Amino acid sequence: MLTPNLEYHMQLLQHLRTILVALDDAQSIPEESHQLFLERFDELLALLPGDPLHSQYLGQELICQIFLRYPQIAHLVPRDLLWFFGGDCLHFMPDEELNLYQQLEERRHEAEQQGEPFDWQQEKALLGSV
Repeated sequence: MLTPNLEYHMQLLQHLRTILVALDDAQSIPEESHQLFLERFDELLALLPGDPLHSQYLGQELICQIFLRYPQIAHLVPRDLLWFFGGDCLHFMPDEELNLYQQLEERRHEAEQQGEPFDWQQEKALLGSV
């Protein structure tokens, strides 16, 4: 069963995949290498729900590759995915943004420890990031 946090990030990944497919439809990139990239992205979507911890490295690699391979859509990558996968993805976030996400993460862990629900989007809005 997916946790609300993992389910939210899976939805973001699905959204990002639709953007990647739209790139292919617009024929703005080399088709063969893009298809291979989409296959690896689909592999991440399949592996992540069953093994989130071991899928982190693949997620980091793919998100970073989007910034390098497809700079024209880098601004469309949900910032929450950069934080979720961490590692090298964090290099694409400014310090202020990292601080915001650190606060969000601390609030989420605190709520979990107290057995309270946590709404990531609501908390993010409360901290001033929409």
